[in-house]
Amino acid sequence: MVAELVVVGLSHRSAPLDVRERAAFSEDEQAAALAELLELPAVGESMLLSTCNRVEIVAAADDARRAVADVSGFLARRAGIDLAPHLYDRVGPAAVKHVFRVAASLDSLVVGEPQILGQLKEAYQTAVGAGSVGPLLGRCLERAFGVAKRVRSETDIARGAANVSSVAVELAKRVFGRLDGKTVLVVGAGKMSDLAARHLRDDGVAAIRVANRTPERARELAVRIDGAAVAWESLDDELVLADVVITSTGSRQPILTRARLKPVTRARRYRPLFIVDIAVPRDVEPEVGKLEGVYLFDIDDLEEVVVQNRKGRDAEAQSAERIVEAETAQFLSWLRAQGVVPTIKDLRERFLGVAAAEAERTLGVLGARLDAGGQAAVRQMAEAIVAKLLHTPLMALKTEEEADDLVAAARRLFALEGGDKKR
Repeated sequence: MVAELVVVGLSHRSAPLDVRERAAFSEDEQAAALAELLELPAVGESMLLSTCNRVEIVAAADDARRAVADVSGFLARRAGIDLAPHLYDRVGPAAVKHVFRVAASLDSLVVGEPQILGQLKEAYQTAVGAGSVGPLLGRCLERAFGVAKRVRSETDIARGAANVSSVAVELAKRVFGRLDGKTVLVVGAGKMSDLAARHLRDDGVAAIRVANRTPERARELAVRIDGAAVAWESLDDELVLADVVITSTGSRQPILTRARLKPVTRARRYRPLFIVDIAVPRDVEPEVGKLEGVYLFDIDDLEEVVVQNRKGRDAEAQSAERIVEAETAQFLSWLRAQGVVPTIKDLRERFLGVAAAEAERTLGVLGARLDAGGQAAVRQMAEAIVAKLLHTPLMALKTEEEADDLVAAARRLFALEGGDKKR
């Protein structure tokens, strides 16, 4: 049985933020998670994608349904909660199409945003480094990158598209009207923080200050955005000075708690503090939003801005969907061909073996009446008869969308080794 592609996961479409953050994986946890996935009996290849809006396992499995159950259990154990109401699964063609749609940013919170492709490529490289990628997953992901490239080059879906960071900045502008003259504190120096800081800089804020547990990373980001790195230990003082806080760290626990922010708001004399938490898991306790003068938004609060951003790109999204459909069909055609290759090979060997034996038997009877050229002609005729007889059935095996029954029938009819072998 040839492996099938399987996707199991949850996203902003199926799970609220408090569920997604329980299921999220940090970068440091992913290699171990991939190793654990490969220990599941039904999983032969695996890749893990964990972003602020989705956690998905993409796997190749000989027993797809068992793989779905095993991977679902793995994610639930990881999260420590019942994920059944939030998990979705895709198997076979639906899984291929899903991976292609994700790569093309058609399943993103912000349709057309470019970040998901980079995140998918990083997830793929992590899986390659962990040794969990084989021929099926490798071929599918490489094709997915090609699909994303086609969508970006053949449609305008990315034109005017926002990303999570730019939407966060847009929300800040709604609160303050203008951002010029404001002081911004960026907490965390990862990619999301980097993107947010660049958007803020382009909007003309007065100062951007960067705080990160690793001072060197804070300095590197500050240099890129013409900002200033500040000590992690002075975070509370920086919170007093800031107008806008954009936070996205890799912490598993909130770093901005109600207890921490309450004295900060008093020190600010309740001057408005706008906080956008774009981290998953969240960096800010939800109760912080109840403090006087604090305007707290998390990643799920960005949906309203996203909906407005999506208007006007529906036609481009439809064009992108057609590209995905065509690419999915082409990939499935390739996959079917791979599935029937062993049977095609076995059929040819069986027929050629019988034909060669009969040709030699005939040559033995004819003896010296045929010279070397005549003997070669008899052997060539036998091979030509085989090619003509097999042409139609082999084409059917290669092109039929549902070739499993044909493969099984061919193996039984001609007593090929492993007679119950399926595609």
